[in-house]
Amino acid sequence: MDTTAPPQPAPHPASAPPGDLAIWFFILAELLAFGVFFAAYAFGRAHNVELFNTMQETLDRQAGAFNTVLLITGSWCVARAVEAVGRARSQTGARWLVAGIACGGGFLVVKGFEYAAKFGAGINLSTNTFYMFYLSLTFFHFMHVILGLVILTALWWKTRQGDYGPDNMNGIETGAAYWHMVDLVWIVLFPLVYVMR
Repeated sequence: MDTTAPPQPAPHPASAPPGDLAIWFFILAELLAFGVFFAAYAFGRAHNVELFNTMQETLDRQAGAFNTVLLITGSWCVARAVEAVGRARSQTGARWLVAGIACGGGFLVVKGFEYAAKFGAGINLSTNTFYMFYLSLTFFHFMHVILGLVILTALWWKTRQGDYGPDNMNGIETGAAYWHMVDLVWIVLFPLVYVMR
């Protein structure tokens, strides 16, 4: 009796860069936009150090840190989904995408509570320079998370249907690249706005 395990499909060889080339131009444009936003924040902070330090103390750093964990975990799940699909395990990939979607949804819920607390306290874009940057930057990112979740949901649906596989990775790699960009931006945004003094 042969007890050897059946051979596993070879992992999909990664292209460089993975996904559509167009998404990388889009990602670069988005990173440039965020970069300009971050530079403007740094300039504003340099001219209002005391105000920015004081206002940072009013932010919920624990919520921000938890959201950082959620997005990093979500990116890990999406990476596992891509790996699974590359090994012809589309249903496993679909489950990893659901986990990534759950992490992204959790981020929106936590951020929503943060916004509700600020708006409930009468804080808005015109409160001061710090809150103008905080609300603008985080809401700009918030909208990118929403778009990323729409993309992940479409990837989940197509993966569940078996539309992606070792010979058809372009779509899932393209969507995953966008989601990783959203994660990367938050990894810069969180310490910049919530922590650095």
